[in-house]
Amino acid sequence: MAVDKDEFRNAMSRFASGVTVVTAVNEGRPWGMTVSAFSSVSLEPPLVLVCIDKKASGHSCLAEGCNFAVNVLSEEQEHLSRRFATRDADRFSEVAYTVRDSGVPLIDEAIAKIECRVVQAYPGGDHTIVVGEVVSTEVAEGKPLAYFRGGYHTLNRS
Repeated sequence: MAVDKDEFRNAMSRFASGVTVVTAVNEGRPWGMTVSAFSSVSLEPPLVLVCIDKKASGHSCLAEGCNFAVNVLSEEQEHLSRRFATRDADRFSEVAYTVRDSGVPLIDEAIAKIECRVVQAYPGGDHTIVVGEVVSTEVAEGKPLAYFRGGYHTLNRS
């Protein structure tokens, strides 16, 4: 018996996740999109994965192996998550970012910046699972932005 799409979405909404913006350079311009499907894969070598919708504007760039970064957003960056989730052609307008050796935009004030090179891409239904080898990291203090049951949340320590 097949699981209905809405039923599946409802079940998956019970899994809290951090919020990231995956960035790259696509056709010579900074590109980015909000991604919650992100995970570490391996420590040796250091690998991560992101799942990218096949309809996303930067899908072909990542599927074909361009460098990318995963920017883990802080609780103060909800506006960036919303901005990079839109279909706005210039998502980087008025967004502070830095470019290092990899050439990939890194969002200022993100609590983690993970630069990667694509090592493999796998089909995953309506998404592509992109595995990247981590080539550089940078971390900062702050609380992460979380996503749970269709909304943004912050973490409280007791």
